[in-house]
Amino acid sequence: EVKMAESGGGSVEAEGSLKLSCQVSGDRVASLYVAWFRQAPGKERHLVAQINGYDDLYYVSSVQGRFTISRDNNKNALILQMGALKPEDTALYYCAANPSWVPQPAAASEYKYWGQGTQVTVSS
Repeated sequence: EVKMAESGGGSVEAEGSLKLSCQVSGDRVASLYVAWFRQAPGKERHLVAQINGYDDLYYVSSVQGRFTISRDNNKNALILQMGALKPEDTALYYCAANPSWVPQPAAASEYKYWGQGTQVTVSS
């Protein structure tokens, strides 16, 4: 069974940076369709960034140019490097994975495995 555990969240001021890590066990991160989602209080969970089976990267427009998603195959981890953070980036961030192709990458229901979430708080 695949297990995922996020770390690296915290509180930062606007324009600051954070690096989120998601440790994967039970399978190789290189073989999984992986993504980062986030959920603000009272709102639905939304896709932030995704790596598909062809290693194509996708970012939601609001984070394009500020966030970078990557795999660390040596550590078997998924990374989200976040820069130029804004207060609207405040949310609980989740890593997600699926063992096969995800036809609708933005749909949380498409992903079989989830971490427990890590809180990111950005103050103005």
